Amino acid sequence: MSLKAWDFIQKTLYHAALQASGKLCLRRTHIPMIRSTSWTSVQFRSTHGTNSGSSSFSIRSHTCGELRSTHVGEVVTLCGWVQYQRHGMFVILRDYSGLTQVLIPEDESRIKLKKTFCELPLESVVKVKGKVKRRPAGQENKEMPTGEIEVCAETAEVLNKSKKLPFEIKDFTKKAESLRMQYRYLDLRSSQMQYNLRLRSQIVMKIREYLTNIHGFVDVETPTLFKRTPGGAKEFLVPSREPGRFYCLPQSPQQFKQLLMVAGIDRYFQVARCYRDEGSKPDRQPEFTQVDIEMSFVNQAGIQALIEGLIQHFWPNELRSISTPFPIMTYEEAMSVFGVDKPDVRFGMQLVNISEVFSSIEVEFLRDIVHRPGGCVQAIRVPGGTRHLKNKDLESLKHLAKIHFNQTVNVVVLKDDGTWRSSIAKLLPDSAKQHLLQLTAAKPGDVLILASGLLQDVRSLLGKLRLQCVQLLEDKGMIVRDPSDFHFLWVVDFPLFLPKKEYPAELESAHHPFTAAHPEDLPLLLKEPHKVRSQHFDLVVNGCEVGGGSIRIHDASVQKFVLEKILKEDSSLLSHLLEALDSGAPPHGGIALGLDRLLSIIVGASSIRDVIAFPKSFRGHDLMSGAPDFISEDELRPYHVCVKWPVQEGKEKQELDLTKNSALDS
Repeated sequence: MSLKAWDFIQKTLYHAALQASGKLCLRRTHIPMIRSTSWTSVQFRSTHGTNSGSSSFSIRSHTCGELRSTHVGEVVTLCGWVQYQRHGMFVILRDYSGLTQVLIPEDESRIKLKKTFCELPLESVVKVKGKVKRRPAGQENKEMPTGEIEVCAETAEVLNKSKKLPFEIKDFTKKAESLRMQYRYLDLRSSQMQYNLRLRSQIVMKIREYLTNIHGFVDVETPTLFKRTPGGAKEFLVPSREPGRFYCLPQSPQQFKQLLMVAGIDRYFQVARCYRDEGSKPDRQPEFTQVDIEMSFVNQAGIQALIEGLIQHFWPNELRSISTPFPIMTYEEAMSVFGVDKPDVRFGMQLVNISEVFSSIEVEFLRDIVHRPGGCVQAIRVPGGTRHLKNKDLESLKHLAKIHFNQTVNVVVLKDDGTWRSSIAKLLPDSAKQHLLQLTAAKPGDVLILASGLLQDVRSLLGKLRLQCVQLLEDKGMIVRDPSDFHFLWVVDFPLFLPKKEYPAELESAHHPFTAAHPEDLPLLLKEPHKVRSQHFDLVVNGCEVGGGSIRIHDASVQKFVLEKILKEDSSLLSHLLEALDSGAPPHGGIALGLDRLLSIIVGASSIRDVIAFPKSFRGHDLMSGAPDFISEDELRPYHVCVKWPVQEGKEKQELDLTKNSALDS
């Protein structure tokens, strides 16, 4: 059935229902006539709406950013905040759309109006009525979209006077992030934050349009109160009124979307709120939003093609266009070439294996590492590094390697005359030096960074140093990564399981326990699960992971085997899911896009907090409201929860309570 036909049927049923409702009301003679009159008046108002647009249903006629020379001669009504006052002659009025210059009349008959404007504190809210006129020749402001016109004020109404604010609402005013979080309602007035939130709204609308109207997805809301999920990140607990029983806030709707596939929904999506009880980072929050998607009867390529089309559909017109399909890189390729599983491919400095250079030389400690099982020596080349990286920069790289990886790196500075400056220069014969230069394609003026050890450790270290090197170069004014370029790629064939950090002999899911094994590796699942690749895939852009998805396990016996035999988890916690999978579950898969992170990359923000209306601080606190807050014992009692205070914290809490009580008493 076509969408047009379906729309016709819906409208027909709707009008039939209204008619039936009307006939029913005629039979109910005991209903007072006033109800009928009230309903008629509502109908009347709804059919006499105002024009569509940003000023519909409003006491203003236009927004502050929309007036142009074509409006000259019109009488308009504007509402907004006082941004500037200039010489008692002009007021700059601001709203979300932009700025308009309001001319204060000078004639004696308008002295009261002038006094009103001149006495207004900045950021007061006013309604101004006046006529649009063209600015005098030479006084136009080409930096303002409304710079050709001004509004000659005829009347002004002060809607609200503002007190002195903790900071100015100007884009060039630098503010501490803690202050921005504390007065978030003021910070949101800035043009950048207004742009970020409105772009977010537009993108979410386009996502819904693409998935629902074009590809037949169903938007389903899933519960926020759920139960604990084995493995994964820490979850927030919510007490119930039953002793010892707690809800958990879901890390994602993972189980629900799989259950919806069992239910025959076929194509599900949701702009979902998710929660993780872990420390905040620039790209993480304890509560965040993801575009959650699941499909039945689909493979990995199908999900990837859907997402590529989705991103093209909502991609902002003002940004450089992106091309599809996105490149695909295996996990092994990403780690071997870039040292990370979310590579930034906008620049080189790739990892090079130089183990063969040291396999037969007299440098004993390097030779021993190369011959050790799993040992290697690798390097990255920093082109032109000698001209930009000073000694203190190179020392900072060594310090990073020592502190965060407990490893030592060797730095080779290739001077312009071809000589080497390095601690290992005297240990290498000329033939080994030439071999090293040949493998790394190094030239005079470059810097080489060498690391040795176990393959996995060396890759992780050089992957981090690669990113740190490019950051140092950019801090010195070099343009290495073009911020207007967006390089999307898929990373596939991740390991299905990884050794636990605390207990390396045990395995844990690399992503989550519901991911299916790669079809080619199914025979390994029974005896060598650590070698099994998964059907998981990540979407990466400019070195940031913005999405992750997989084909799921849809066989109950396989899911139970993974939980009990490999992960050593209690499968009874997932009995509802196992029972569902055993009730005719279709093959299915899906993906979740990190909306906050993707938006922060699109707008060039350094933190996802800049694309969230009311985010938490770095420590996960709401500095505006003071959350999380203390709860009294009386309030905790119905939930059978008792707080056991550490000694020092208990004293501080008592002192805080005494201070609050004293303030209330006074």
